[in-house]
This record gives sequence, C-alpha cells and structure tokens, in this order.
Amino acid sequence: MKMSRIESAIRVVLEFNKAFNRHDVAGMMQLMSDDCIFENSGPAPDGAVYAGKEAIAQFWQDFFHGSPQAHIEIEEIFGFGIRCVMRWRYEWVDEAGEKGHVRGVDIFKLKGGSICEQLSYVKGQ
Repeated sequence: MKMSRIESAIRVVLEFNKAFNRHDVAGMMQLMSDDCIFENSGPAPDGAVYAGKEAIAQFWQDFFHGSPQAHIEIEEIFGFGIRCVMRWRYEWVDEAGEKGHVRGVDIFKLKGGSICEQLSYVKGQ
C-alpha cells in the first residue's frame, strides 16, 4: 500500500525529531532540502531566520553545544497536504543542574520528501 503525502510528511518529521534527540545534526540535515529555511522562536518578537543547510547545521551544532541535555517530547503531530504540525515539550538541564522546559509548536513544510521549512513557536517567550 502506498503511503499518502500526509503520512510521508509525518514520517519525515518523526525521523527529524529522532535525529534531534540524538543530537545528530548530520542526520537532521539529511532530511532537509538544500534550500531549507529554519525560523527560530527567538529572539522575540519574530525569531532569527537561517537559510540553507550550512547555516542551519551551524545553528544546531551551536545549540547542542550550549544545551547538551536537549530533548524534545512530541505531544501531538498531524499533517495536511505538504504541511506537518508538531506540538512539543522541549526539556533541558542548565549549567547549575536545574531542569527546565518550554512548550511550543513547529510547522514544517515538505517538498520532494524533504523538509524545506521549519517555523518554531514557543509559549511564554
């Protein structure tokens, strides 16, 4: 049975999240198109925009270096057309050993089976 476009999009985003939780930047980039865009949740109010695999890979390498305990727990994921929405809880441990978390949503756009856009939104920031 052939997978629908929606099922395919969800599968790609789930694989992306698994790579994120392994802190596997190369694995994450394999799932993104060459012309990908990542719009971070910060700084407020609009977030920083990173374009292309090189810039996005550098962002994630720096991010994991600064947050070595980073983990995303998916609360809900659904797709429609070429879009996939993932509601999540991001957890970390700070330098003092204190645990923290925020909740948010990422909206993904896919083309040709790859993520070409990731827009991140966070509650309370």
